[in-house]
Amino acid sequence: MRTPSETFREGLQVFVRVFLDTNVIVSAFATRGLCADVLRLILIEHTLLSGDVVLEEVERVLSSKFGAPDSVIQEILDLFRRHPVEPKPEKPTPLPKSDPDDQWILASAICADSDVLITGDSDMLDLTTEVQRPVILDPREFWNLLRDQVETP
Repeated sequence: MRTPSETFREGLQVFVRVFLDTNVIVSAFATRGLCADVLRLILIEHTLLSGDVVLEEVERVLSSKFGAPDSVIQEILDLFRRHPVEPKPEKPTPLPKSDPDDQWILASAICADSDVLITGDSDMLDLTTEVQRPVILDPREFWNLLRDQVETP
């Protein structure tokens, strides 16, 4: 039996609807690393999706944990609002059971009809065999899948 990521790899197309979890967005702006590269790639080659639930959490985390100025936070939120933003769903998903906030994020990704949800959250990543769509990948796996697609003739 193939895993969802193997199935995703086989069907990966040039344009993919990509939903980013809070931790990936925050990392993209708080550090200069893989998450920033992934975000740039998505902005150039894919359809970036987010949700009201995620953007509210991004705002809170950037303010309370990183002390980012309100003007910087607003610029980040404005960037994401120039792309499709899923309203808060009517109800959360029952998974993952360990974190109610993640239930809302997964519900948002599903309602947004995303192909892939990129997250660094281990509870969400543990759902890869339970959730068929969106495929749940960490930033490195997403990056490697795209790199492999480019390198494969």
